[in-house]
Amino acid sequence: MSLVDATTTSAWADLERLHAAYRPDLRGAFAADPERARTLTLDCADLHVDLSKNLVDSDVVAALVRLADEVDLAGRRDAMLRGDRINVTEGRSVLHTALRRPRTDELVVDGQDVVKDVHETLDKIYAFADKVRSGEWKGVSGRAIRTIVNIGIGGSDLGPVMVYEALKPYVQDGLECRFVSNIDPTDVAETTADLDPETTLFIVASKTFTTLETLTNARMAREWLWRSLLGAGAIEDTEEARTGAVAKHFVAVSTALDKVEAFGIDPANAFGFWDWVGGRYSVDSAIGTSVCVAIGPDNFRDFLAGFHAVDQHFASEPWARNVPALMGLLNVWYVNFFKAASHAVLPYAQHLHRFAAYLQQLTMESNGKGVRMDGSPVTTETGEIFWGEPGTNGQHAFYQLIHQGTRLIPADFIAVATPAHPTKDGGQDVHELFLANFFAQTKALAFGKTADEVRAEGVKEELVSAKVFTGNRPTTSIMAPALTPSVVGQLIALYEHITFVQGVVWGIDSFDQWGVELGKQLALQIAPAIGGDQGALDAQDGSTRALIEWYRAHRR
Repeated sequence: MSLVDATTTSAWADLERLHAAYRPDLRGAFAADPERARTLTLDCADLHVDLSKNLVDSDVVAALVRLADEVDLAGRRDAMLRGDRINVTEGRSVLHTALRRPRTDELVVDGQDVVKDVHETLDKIYAFADKVRSGEWKGVSGRAIRTIVNIGIGGSDLGPVMVYEALKPYVQDGLECRFVSNIDPTDVAETTADLDPETTLFIVASKTFTTLETLTNARMAREWLWRSLLGAGAIEDTEEARTGAVAKHFVAVSTALDKVEAFGIDPANAFGFWDWVGGRYSVDSAIGTSVCVAIGPDNFRDFLAGFHAVDQHFASEPWARNVPALMGLLNVWYVNFFKAASHAVLPYAQHLHRFAAYLQQLTMESNGKGVRMDGSPVTTETGEIFWGEPGTNGQHAFYQLIHQGTRLIPADFIAVATPAHPTKDGGQDVHELFLANFFAQTKALAFGKTADEVRAEGVKEELVSAKVFTGNRPTTSIMAPALTPSVVGQLIALYEHITFVQGVVWGIDSFDQWGVELGKQLALQIAPAIGGDQGALDAQDGSTRALIEWYRAHRR
């Protein structure tokens, strides 16, 4: 497909003109158009999305929609959905949307029905989950599994841990998931410290079964298992007993069956996925096995159905009513025209406390690129720093900067109508008190507080300017009926497609991640220097060498 430079389009020129003339005035915009909230509020599956507090008018929205057409967003979207190799630097299809297509669909790519393949793997995962949940799967001493420890990193960790935390009310009683990702040995040590080895099952998630951090942690976990089982008298100190323990207490998410078997895991207990699934897009693949065990196959099916509902919306709605497209285009508007460098995601739902961390990989690993798909330099800013914390915690931490700082920080607020734990404090519904903060913050950010309004409260004149809120700080409000498995899937798919839209406008490959490779390569070269290899140490630059020498002098 031809690659269009967005900055050369007529829509981009219109946006430059509109931005030059734009004077943010959300108070005036709502006063002038009583229908603004209705016009700019859209539904996407179960998600109710209010875009009306963004810094746009009808002309800006129209120009953004034209921009989508002029960069051929529809063509790029359709190419992704049908399995074209749009990951150009790796020569791969991008088919995470196939992971949640219904069994009745058919999608043939390179002669292979990928939907059929997906459901064969899902069936295997569901059968495994049922065995663990029912107690049929037992450890070496004949006891049922009570704790699942997922060992992965990046997409093999951030997705499962976020979804597990989001769906804790759906986790089967008596089951628990824990997650290990950091190669810092503290992570494995503290995660396993209070576990019973006889009722613990490890899931090692690594597509190639070569990921340095994951395999190091897996070996440490295996050593912990052997040592703990021996200490408990559950196994004898023989190679045969150790091998049997690994077979009962380890499974893998990987396609490298030879390496899985060499580790001691039965290849029959390995769940595969495909090279067209990027790590940060993989929680709805076998990477989500720990989640499936925890919440059960039926809830996992609902989770996948939520993804698919948003996929269908993105694939079929016109851009002017297409929520992921409009949110992605709005991000372009802020990044490229207002020069916003960061984007806050603020869930007013405690179970989504890992959502911002999940989005950091999804968005920044995808769109943190400085060259276009054809290898030429980008022609405009790309990517944003995504960050956030759950409300109301963030209100007492960083909201000051969003409200009164000098930087424009667009923010997405997320909330649900019905909480997992309805509670009252006396006669006060605590969730309603919580949501009062949700509604109040977006109102304050949009409309602010004028000097006259401050004076009307009797504030001393020398303090008036400190208490003025300029307003016109853009927010999007996303609400859902409840935080169900389907809704969690919908939220993930929403941001997947937002990220895709931005990448298309910027002309970059949102599906590779070469930027993570150099540090990994250098770490392997530096490790011998840390261990005492003088030649390797001498080969380092002055700063790195001095830091290693300081470390070696102070290591106890």
